[in-house]
Amino acid sequence: MQFLVYILAYPILWLISILPFRIFYWFSDFVFFLVYYVLGYRRKVVRENLALALPHLNLAERKVIEKKFYQHMCDMFLETIKTMGISPEEMDKRFQITNLDLVKDYAKKGKSVILVASHYASYEWLLTMNTKIDFKGIAVYKTLANPYFDRLVRRIRSRYDTELIETRKAIPLMAQNQRAGILSMYGLASDQSPKLDRIFHSMKFMGVEVPVHTGAEMLAKKYDLSVIMVKVKKIARGYYQATFLPIAENPNDYPNFDITEKYLREVEKQILEAPEYYLWTHKRWKHRVE
Repeated sequence: MQFLVYILAYPILWLISILPFRIFYWFSDFVFFLVYYVLGYRRKVVRENLALALPHLNLAERKVIEKKFYQHMCDMFLETIKTMGISPEEMDKRFQITNLDLVKDYAKKGKSVILVASHYASYEWLLTMNTKIDFKGIAVYKTLANPYFDRLVRRIRSRYDTELIETRKAIPLMAQNQRAGILSMYGLASDQSPKLDRIFHSMKFMGVEVPVHTGAEMLAKKYDLSVIMVKVKKIARGYYQATFLPIAENPNDYPNFDITEKYLREVEKQILEAPEYYLWTHKRWKHRVE
């Protein structure tokens, strides 16, 4: 059944990936209409999240953000599919990095790094940076349930020299690369809600006390990995700009959880600047501390 779903879906995905951008975004507008007005996908979750995180805004202001978010979400989902067919030259025009030298300086120092990112703007197109850095680019991710789609995602990302590693295999790989002296950049999204059995700390995020992911900080300290954040900004429809921000060059110099807090404060700044580009469909505040 999984293979049948894949072979039926693949031609549609391929067709979407080769659409000219003008038609591509017309199609995204149509998908937005279906997702928002017809299906109402996770609209209750989004509204609850916006009310929790942005209580200073009134209902009408949050409604504007809500609609803009769904429009962006549809764009971003389809842009992920577009990665199948987009040329490297077109991608370079649409996803620009402002300060790549910062990352290259870490490589010159012989320091492997953990790159933390939030589910904001175009976090999927971050993979393009791996063709421009002096590190082995490794993204820690959760395996897709359908093995055929999982294989497709791996193939797409391999176009940009990205190696995907399952969460459970990340620690052994870090240890192995450290022993072998392989300079690596490990990409982690660290702004979502952790599993209940992996809660070690809680702090305020957007004014609400919630459990937080501490894995990036713990791994950085264990393997002496510098921590860098990447902040992605949406410049225009289909155009993004990424900027690196140093969080902790020597993580063991910081008290426990300071690195995690510093990262989350930067995520908050991103959200408050343009909240419509954050991924509000995730149940980020479901385990909030009352």
